[in-house]
Amino acid sequence: MMDSSLKEKIIDIIDKTDDMTIATQRPDGFPQATTVSYVNDGTTIYFGTTDDAQKARNIDRDNKVSATINRPYSTWEDIVGLSLGGHAHRVTDKDEFDRIGALMMKKFPQIQNYEGFSDTPLSIFRVDPVVFSVLDYTQGFGHTETAKV
Repeated sequence: MMDSSLKEKIIDIIDKTDDMTIATQRPDGFPQATTVSYVNDGTTIYFGTTDDAQKARNIDRDNKVSATINRPYSTWEDIVGLSLGGHAHRVTDKDEFDRIGALMMKKFPQIQNYEGFSDTPLSIFRVDPVVFSVLDYTQGFGHTETAKV
């Protein structure tokens, strides 16, 4: 079980950051890293993309993902962020989809400016982390802590 103070720190980092880089595996075996905006419910992370985006197709084929979330920093002594490994799934439950859509509209109100921007259907993906590595240079250069979910 994850230490409660470390879990609070992880949630704080996720809550106070807007973007993450998510890595999926392409059909040719190469990793693909993509920056996406996200919302979260605790340690569960959600992001949206078009149904036919390469990352969506990659996840449909192999749902193992890795991601990084880093707070902005001015010097190395200020670096705080995390990396995670987990599984991603398309959100298919209508209630969950609607709830997460509302969270996205609240966090990113500019979404309303893009309604109708694409004829391609949109999907929301849920990332269920399995392991976190928390990077906190405020506690010393290269300081990390690992937590399994």
